[in-house]
Amino acid sequence: MRRRVVITGMGAVTPLGHDVKSTVEGQLAGKSGVGPIQQFDARTFPTTFAAEVKEFDLARHIPEKGPWDNAGPNTRFAFVAAKQALTQAGLLDDGKTDRSRMGVYLGSGEGVQDFHAIMWALSRTYDPAKRDYDVPAFTRHAMQLFHPEREAEQELHTTAAHLARYFAFDGPNLSCLTACAASSQAIGEATELIRHGDADIMLAGGAHSMIHPFGVTGFNLLTALSQRNDAPSKASRPFDAHRDGFVLGEGAGMLILEELEHAKKRGAVILAELTGYGTTADAFRVTDSHEDGRGAIACISGAIQDSGLSPDQIDYINAHGTSTKVNDRAETLAAKAVFGERAYKLPMSSSKSMLGHLIAAGGAVELITCIESIHRGWIPPTINYETPDPECDLDYVPNQARQHRVRHALSNSFGFGGQNISLLVSKFES
Repeated sequence: MRRRVVITGMGAVTPLGHDVKSTVEGQLAGKSGVGPIQQFDARTFPTTFAAEVKEFDLARHIPEKGPWDNAGPNTRFAFVAAKQALTQAGLLDDGKTDRSRMGVYLGSGEGVQDFHAIMWALSRTYDPAKRDYDVPAFTRHAMQLFHPEREAEQELHTTAAHLARYFAFDGPNLSCLTACAASSQAIGEATELIRHGDADIMLAGGAHSMIHPFGVTGFNLLTALSQRNDAPSKASRPFDAHRDGFVLGEGAGMLILEELEHAKKRGAVILAELTGYGTTADAFRVTDSHEDGRGAIACISGAIQDSGLSPDQIDYINAHGTSTKVNDRAETLAAKAVFGERAYKLPMSSSKSMLGHLIAAGGAVELITCIESIHRGWIPPTINYETPDPECDLDYVPNQARQHRVRHALSNSFGFGGQNISLLVSKFES
C-alpha cells in the first residue's frame, strides 16, 4: 500500500512579502510586486524592471554570521522560508524525530554570480590587438580577486547542503535543476521518496534569484522578458492579448512533506495532502514548450490519474501562466484537452501576474498559494487582464480575487526545454 504524504509546514519569501501570509494576502488583493530594478543599474538594458524581494535582511532571522557571510540571495531566501516551514510543522527545535529519516530536496538554479570581480578581471586581461583574452593574466587576477567560499556558492547544490547542515537533516539530500519546473519537480520527487519509504519527512521546495546583469541579459537575448518599461506593474499580463513576455522574479518557497502516520503520531497539524504528481517532457526545443501542449496534456492527466480523482473533481488550477505568447496558448489548449467543456467553467489564474516568474522557486510558491486557497476559500486573480485573446478564452479569474470552494487544486509548472510538472493538492480528510 502506498504511503500517504501530507503537508505540515510552509514558508515563503517573495516580492510580495517575507512570509506565506503577506505573499498570499498580497495576491488576493491583486498587488503587483514588480518595479524598476534596484540591485544594479539596468537603465541600458532592454528590460529595466523585475519582481525583487524588498527590504530583506537575513540578520533579522539568524543571529550568527559565519556560514552565511558569502551565501547568495537564493540561499538566504531559502533559509528564512525553511525556518518558517519547520516552525509551523513543530520541527524547528524538535529533538525526538529521527534526523536520518529527514531529508532535503530543492529546486535550484545558479548560485552567486560575482559580476564585478569577473568583469574587473576581464577588463584587465583583454588584448585588443589579438581580440582575445590573456588567460594566464586572467588567472592571476582571478586568484587575487575571487573568494574561495563565495565561488563555492556558485555550485547548484550548495543551498540544499546549507539547509541540511544547519537544520541537521541527515537523510536524502538532492537538488533538481529543471529551470522553471525545478521546485515543483523537487516536491514531486520528495513525495515519491516518502511514498516508497525512503524518508519520513522532506523539506522540499526551491529558491532562486537571477536578477543580476547575466540573468537579465540572458533572458533578453531569448526575447523572453517583457519590455513594458513605461509601466512595470502592468508588464506581467498572462493570457492577455497584449502580453509581451514574462517578468523576472526571485524568492523561495518551502514545504514540509511528511508521511501521514508519522505526522499523526507526533500530533502535527495537517495543512493538506499531496495527492497527485505528474511529470513529462515535450522532447521538443531547449527553450520552448511544444506549441500544441502535448507534454502539458499528458502531465496534467498523469497527476490526476496519480491522485485517483477524476477531472470533474478539480476545483482550481494555478496556471504556469508566464505571460508569453506560446506558453499561455499551449496551457489553454492543454486545459481544454484534459477537462473538455468543463474547462470553460474551471477557474484558472496565474500568480506570476503579481509575483513575476521566480524560476526555480516559482512552483513551490504557487503550490503554497493552492493550499492557502483550500483553507481560505478564496482564489487569487490574474491581474492586468484587459484585452481577451481569442486563443485564450477560459476563466482566468480576471483582476479580482474570487470566493470559491476549493477541495482539490492543481498547480502547473512547465520549464524551459519542455519539462512539465503538475502537482495536485487536496483538503486533508482522514
